[in-house]
Amino acid sequence: MTNSLIQLLVLAGVALFLILKLRSVLGTRDGFERPAEPLAPPLPDAARRASDTVEAGPDRDIVDHVPEGSQSAEALTAMKRIEPSFSVGGFLQGARGAYEMILKGFAKGDIAPMRPYMSPEVAESFEKVFEDRKMRGLTLSTDVLGIRELALDKAEFDRSTQEAELTVRFGSELISATTDATGGVVEGDPKKARKQKDVWTFARKMGSSDPNWRLVETGV
Repeated sequence: MTNSLIQLLVLAGVALFLILKLRSVLGTRDGFERPAEPLAPPLPDAARRASDTVEAGPDRDIVDHVPEGSQSAEALTAMKRIEPSFSVGGFLQGARGAYEMILKGFAKGDIAPMRPYMSPEVAESFEKVFEDRKMRGLTLSTDVLGIRELALDKAEFDRSTQEAELTVRFGSELISATTDATGGVVEGDPKKARKQKDVWTFARKMGSSDPNWRLVETGV
């Protein structure tokens, strides 16, 4: 057997080995394979953002406070589109601080520190209470012991004006009493704690340079 014939047989063996190896790795086509699907065209920006949101899952900052898919959830989502830095959790913490400050200011009859955090209509109603209290010689003392409940009750958003309204439920424990000029207790108990529930609505224009939410409605 000549050297050239030996080399030819060796090369043929190597080629056969490579063919068998590739076949085991890549497989063969036997007529049942699904034809290759064409690449989908790129999504428009809006559709891509929606797709990203679905893949990322629901916004926990929203669904931790209101039911997923609810009108309030849709309103909060619209607010975040206008102002991405907006946080429901952050807002509620701010509302908590405003609630305590306004309760204390209401007791003192001093509206000045509260005015940036309330609408003119609410400020006017507070002033009328202060005037009536002064005319009758009454004094209100309030000591907030703690906030037991803090929850977002409802969210509304006007897309045409970008005005947002968030309604918050507060449950507090406090000691509150109203006394007359002689020190007699007219209402409440200066020594006994009681529970109080309030429902307040705050409003703000999203995207505004003014970061303050203002109290626009109070209720129970």
